[in-house]
Amino acid sequence: MKNGIRLAALGGVILTGALALSACGSDDNTTPGDAAKAPADGNCVAATVNAAGSSAQKNAIDEWIKNYTANCAGAVLNYNPSGSGAGIEAFIGKQASFAGSDSALKPEEATSAKERCAGNNALNLPMVVGPVAVAYNLEGVEGLQLSPETLAKIFAGEIKKWNDPAIAADNPDAKLPDENITTIHRADESGTTDNFTKYLAAVAPDVWKFELGKVWTAPGGQGGTKSDGVTTLVKQSKGSIGYVEMSYAENADLSTVKVKNGAGEYTELTAESASKVVAGAEITGTGNDLSLKIDYATKTPGAYPIVLVTYEIACEGGLTGTEGEFVKSFLTYTASDAGQAALEGLGYAPLPQEIITKVRASIDAISVS
Repeated sequence: MKNGIRLAALGGVILTGALALSACGSDDNTTPGDAAKAPADGNCVAATVNAAGSSAQKNAIDEWIKNYTANCAGAVLNYNPSGSGAGIEAFIGKQASFAGSDSALKPEEATSAKERCAGNNALNLPMVVGPVAVAYNLEGVEGLQLSPETLAKIFAGEIKKWNDPAIAADNPDAKLPDENITTIHRADESGTTDNFTKYLAAVAPDVWKFELGKVWTAPGGQGGTKSDGVTTLVKQSKGSIGYVEMSYAENADLSTVKVKNGAGEYTELTAESASKVVAGAEITGTGNDLSLKIDYATKTPGAYPIVLVTYEIACEGGLTGTEGEFVKSFLTYTASDAGQAALEGLGYAPLPQEIITKVRASIDAISVS
């Protein structure tokens, strides 16, 4: 990997942590509402730690940092939302204590990560469910519905006009304009792209023949850097359509597509409809690794099919001192009831109980020397 190129960008990491407002282990003088935001069991570690990766989870990490550091004097977490690929490289290169990634480690990445973790495995820990919105900017058209095949043909460049017969068939009551379609994709390496292209390949294999992964390989369209870049392009470009995490679409007040699932329903994107897909995910990791396989063709009634799970990637062992203690403490908080509840209203879906219970057990198994 070209670590030098990506790691150099970490020199400009933005300080998103804040110094605490009260001491670790101090007497509880918070209100019940404040207590719900506190680190689990009152545990915290005063240290400065760097992390990097997924921009999809930036809003979640910001909220967690605010809550954690407000209850722990001297605790600082610098999170650089550099994208999943750059975050993994930073973690492997020991520039980040843990990474956020919208895709689990690939085999070659896991091998390098094991070296970084002093011979211990790096764990993929599901922590944030980020539904992927298909956002569009089309004046006069609300509640746009798209089937998987139509969606794939749009992003493959086969459907070029908004009044194409295939789109009209999905939207029999809509007045569709004779207007060109502009597709928007991620220009940087992105776990969101990885998940979105996996979805297209799974549900429309006869259409989506392009290489899968963090890099967009389909022809045409415009590229936006990071989630903010895609959101901005969709918002500014009439006749555009792009893919971005639900939290960004909601914050930008973008219209989102109702996507047809395996049960034949055009499903609106909500936290609840997205969570239904994750509940049926298969755990493909072994031991304390919790890599998930999402069923994009889910037939679960009411399920929205395009979701990504952001993992926190951390060493199962090998981190030492306050660095290791901080990582374990912070992840313990993010996986707690309080940590997951803090995401309400931020555009994320809750991790199902059967998944979060396993995540907590894996974090508890992390050893710090």
